[in-house]
Amino acid sequence: MYLSYFGLQEKPFSISPNPHYLFLSERHKEALAHLTYGLGEDGGFVLLTGEVGTGKTTITRSMLERLPENTQVAMIHNPALSELELLASICDELQITYDAKNATLKSLTDVIKKHLEFNNKAGGHTILIIDEAQLLAPDVLEQLRLLTNIETDHKKLLQIVLVGQPELQLLLKRNELRQLAQRITARYHLLALTPGQTIAYIQHRLHIAGCDKKIFSMEAMQMVHQLTGGVPRLMNLVCERALVGAFSKQQEIVGSDIVKQAASESLPIDFIATNNKVSKTGSIWPYSAAALMLFGAGIGLSFIL
Repeated sequence: MYLSYFGLQEKPFSISPNPHYLFLSERHKEALAHLTYGLGEDGGFVLLTGEVGTGKTTITRSMLERLPENTQVAMIHNPALSELELLASICDELQITYDAKNATLKSLTDVIKKHLEFNNKAGGHTILIIDEAQLLAPDVLEQLRLLTNIETDHKKLLQIVLVGQPELQLLLKRNELRQLAQRITARYHLLALTPGQTIAYIQHRLHIAGCDKKIFSMEAMQMVHQLTGGVPRLMNLVCERALVGAFSKQQEIVGSDIVKQAASESLPIDFIATNNKVSKTGSIWPYSAAALMLFGAGIGLSFIL
């Protein structure tokens, strides 16, 4: 609809976690470096946390693209599982054959151990990535710790990446999980964008989508940060809607007024109603820091999707 009007080859502000649009800020490079370092160590766990919408999935996918070809990866996207269900899911992801009708914790652990040992002897490496890991029950986390006991004299045969919201950090502070917490070799917490990073982020995504000309005014980009607190997912929602709004008005430059209207139409209604002053025309004013914290991202945060 608006692509040809603005000279774009594809939508620049899709909320899908596309590594092609990854903006490598200094903090972004630091996050990838921490994860890469952790996976290069002999420990069992690597931890990646961040508020909703700050780009954990994008970072994870970018990390996967940097893994050696001999790495076998198991991905668990729904961790609200029992111990038995989790082990079965790991077997499914690694294409390990098992007797589903008579499966027990011991039988599944045994076949996983056999597979890890075989993969290691073949020169391979095995990684388990669990998304939304804050949903894991303590007993399931303990079962994961036991899997990292499968090792040689030199290294763990399974490394586990836990990706989740800040609640995961609190979960791992529980006394019964202290042994697992001690096995985390690298941890990183993703933050939202600063005002300057917001501008660079918007311009970067437009460039990747095929347009280097000015589309958003400086005031508009500053307004995007004020209205979203620098949370990349919210920024994408607002910017996408702003492009549609500018196109419908046949304006070649997105101004702050269009951004305000776009935010009122794209951000959660209850969020806007609770935390913003809405004018009679539907325009909204900048969020307070306290309101942004209610949504899950403070203004002072600084990470990029």
